[in-house]
Amino acid sequence: MSKNISAVKNPVIEHIESYSSIYFFVMTLFLMGVVFGAVVVNSLSFTQKEDLYFYLGQFFEQVSNDNVASSSELFKQSFFHNIKYVGFIWILGISIIGLPLIFVLLFMKGMVVGFSVGFLVNRMGWEGFLLSFVSVLPQNLIIIPVFIFIAVLSVGTSLQLIRKIFMKSVSNSHMTPIFTRYIAAFIMAVVVLSLAAAVEAYLSPSLMKYIINTLQLLINNIYHFQFVIILF
Repeated sequence: MSKNISAVKNPVIEHIESYSSIYFFVMTLFLMGVVFGAVVVNSLSFTQKEDLYFYLGQFFEQVSNDNVASSSELFKQSFFHNIKYVGFIWILGISIIGLPLIFVLLFMKGMVVGFSVGFLVNRMGWEGFLLSFVSVLPQNLIIIPVFIFIAVLSVGTSLQLIRKIFMKSVSNSHMTPIFTRYIAAFIMAVVVLSLAAAVEAYLSPSLMKYIINTLQLLINNIYHFQFVIILF
């Protein structure tokens, strides 16, 4: 039994060990993007923050009133958006010249996440943190690992192609299983991203609606309590 478990774990461990340096670089780059996105929030002018907050307030009001796109439509939008993003990274991995763009796209993804969470917390405090926890976190717990996984494989494949073309160190027969695993990894990513799209379409809106309505009720109770204190 233990041998079977170790046999299942070996490919995962082998993969991580083989790409450990790339994983470290890619994850560091992504975290730098998150930090940069959060810093960008503080660089916005007061007018820009107010404009963004106005549109954000309208969106939250629509969510609270169920005045948003259907779950099936949200699923399609989320799924195809993520597939295009990951697919572009995947294609860049076999284009060789697109290697720098992989890092740029990953950094931008981190920046978007950092900006989204940073803006909510900056403008709404702990309420914004709760909203980001239910609106940004659930699907990104699935999406971000997939993006990092595909980015690492893309970088690794691109480097192997570079070695083959310029150093002639990899034979054609050795490249066949590499491309096979590369295609299989993309198919697996598509499946996992469909799960992320389902979470974003069917779970996150319900969580957001619950949190928004709860916060509104809490704020109304606080105002009512303060009004009663003033009267007495």
